Amino acid sequence: MTSLVLAQVGAAVPESSWDLLVSTDIVTKVVLAFLAVLSLVSWTIVLAKWREFARVKRASRRFMEGFERAHSLADVAALARKGGASPFAQVLERAERFMSDTRPAMAATPDRSARFSASQVEALRLVLDSQAESERDALAHYVPWLATIGSASPLIGLFGTVLGIIQSFVGIATRGSGNVASVAPGVAAALTATAAALAVAIPAVFAYNIFANRLNRIEGELEGFGSELIALLVREDRI
Repeated sequence: MTSLVLAQVGAAVPESSWDLLVSTDIVTKVVLAFLAVLSLVSWTIVLAKWREFARVKRASRRFMEGFERAHSLADVAALARKGGASPFAQVLERAERFMSDTRPAMAATPDRSARFSASQVEALRLVLDSQAESERDALAHYVPWLATIGSASPLIGLFGTVLGIIQSFVGIATRGSGNVASVAPGVAAALTATAAALAVAIPAVFAYNIFANRLNRIEGELEGFGSELIALLVREDRI
């Protein structure tokens, strides 16, 4: 009789990861399926944003290299039209629209053309800062989802683990067996939800921190570009 019980217990012990997943209850399977969906969403965002940041970095590097060699705003505008879309080109375009829509407050003199006043220069600075923030927000699209997935996944996994352990103890109470061989498989199956949740959360958190640092660096570079653009206008005696 004892050997028969041991044989039954041994047959119930999962021998592989797949057997462990199959042995989980329906609640844990639902949690694991939901975590799989979150993982798919997370990796889709990571790969898409990685390609987008790489493209923006290449375009911005080409634009800034040309900007350093430019001698006038016309040269910079031609560079922006030739170099394709980049956050720096968008900031430049916004500055050009502001200058074309704004009449200089300081009248022209015999030795100088009409220029912008100090308040208009300050307004231009605010416009450039606003455009820089808009470009950052555009690049940050979907990035907060990584933070949400990274923080919510462990809680979802813990929820599945707790429910799985509860089901294991209910089964133990029903069968009237409390030895380690009967408890361990159920607990191990329940813990797969937590392990899966960590596998989803860790890459998402890493990617979010990397992207957040890149966004902050891009925003700082755009603000610096705005200052250099104003300095170029000063050299051209337009402000």
